[in-house]
Amino acid sequence: MKIKLKCPECDCEIELEDVIEGEIISCEDCGVDLEVKKKADGTYELVVAESEGEDWGE
Repeated sequence: MKIKLKCPECDCEIELEDVIEGEIISCEDCGVDLEVKKKADGTYELVVAESEGEDWGE
């Protein structure tokens, strides 16, 4: 199943096939990492993926 979603950073249209919730993709236009989220109505959206920084043992 192919779906088209928009990058929340640059509004580029991204076509995805076999979408998996939680999958991380990169926008072809701006290079930002995006996470696939499933909304309550069953549709998907892209959100900017949270980057996990080093905690340096804290």
